[in-house]
Amino acid sequence: MTSASDVDAGIAISQKPQALSMFDLALYGTTVFAWGFSWYALKLQAVITPEIALFWRFLFATILMWGWAIFGGHKMAFPLRAHLSFAGLGLLLFSTNFLLFYHGSRELPSGLLSVVFSLASVFNIVLGFVLFKQKVSRALVVGAILGFSGICLMFYQEIAGNTWNIAALGGLGLCALGTLSFCFGNIVSARATAKKISVISASAWGMVYGTVLLGVNGLLQGASFEVPFTPEFIWSFLYMVVIGSIVAFGAYLTLLGRIGSARAGYATVMFPIVALGVSTAMEGYTWTATSILGLMFALGGNWIVLSRSAKK
Repeated sequence: MTSASDVDAGIAISQKPQALSMFDLALYGTTVFAWGFSWYALKLQAVITPEIALFWRFLFATILMWGWAIFGGHKMAFPLRAHLSFAGLGLLLFSTNFLLFYHGSRELPSGLLSVVFSLASVFNIVLGFVLFKQKVSRALVVGAILGFSGICLMFYQEIAGNTWNIAALGGLGLCALGTLSFCFGNIVSARATAKKISVISASAWGMVYGTVLLGVNGLLQGASFEVPFTPEFIWSFLYMVVIGSIVAFGAYLTLLGRIGSARAGYATVMFPIVALGVSTAMEGYTWTATSILGLMFALGGNWIVLSRSAKK
C-alpha cells in the first residue's frame, strides 16, 4: 500500500536540491517553449468537437510514443496493477485535462489559458493540505493568495469588463478543473516513477487509455470523426501531436522524475510569458494595467510557492 509520504513525490518533493545539469536545463527550455506555443495551437484545434480533435491527436501521438518505446527498448509488459496507474494517467493527463482546456479555449484568449494552468503549483499545495495533511507555511499561503488574486485581475476584463460574461467565467472554471486534473495526474505519474516504470512506458500506455476514453466519448455523443483539411488545422494538429504531446510531455515528465515536481514546476512560471506573447501577436490580446498587475501577481505567487516547496 502506498503511504502519504510516497505520494508526496507528486505534490512537493522533499529532497535536497542538487545543481541542475545541462540536460536538466535543456529539458526546462524544451518544456517552456513547447508548451508556450501549444496554447495557440490548442485553440485552433477547438474549431471542431474537442473530443474528436483530441482523439485524432492522441491516436497519432500514441503511435509515435509506442514506436519510441519499442525501438528504445523500454519494457512494455506490466502487471494489471500497473495498468490501473496507466488508466489513471489516460483519464487525468491524456484526456480529461486537455478536454476541459479545449472546451474552455472557446471562450478565452489562448494566453490566459496558460496562466490558469501555471497555477498548478498552488493547486498542489491545496491538494497536499486536503489529502495528505501537509503543513502549510505562511509564505505558501501568501503565494497562493497572490496567485489566485492575479488570476482574478487578469480575467477581470474578460469576465466583468463592460458586462458580465458568463461564458468566459465558465471557460475559466473549466480551465481550473483541467489544471486540477493535471495535478492529480502528476500524483499518479510520480507513483509510477517510484515503482521504476519509465516515463516513456507509462506515457505510451497512458495515451492508449486516454485515446480509448476520448473515442468512446465521441461515439456516445454521436459526433463526426471528420476533420477539416485547412492549413491552420493541419499545422496546429501536427504541432500538438509531435511537440505538444510527445516532446513537451516527455520533457516535463522526465524532468519530474529527475528533480521532482517542486523544481520542475518552475517551468510553469515561464511558459505563460511565451504563451501571452504568442496570444498578443496572433490574437491581438490587449494588455491593460490590470492585466499586467495580474500577471505579476500570478507568476509572483507561483514563484513563492515553488521556492518554498523546493527548499523543504
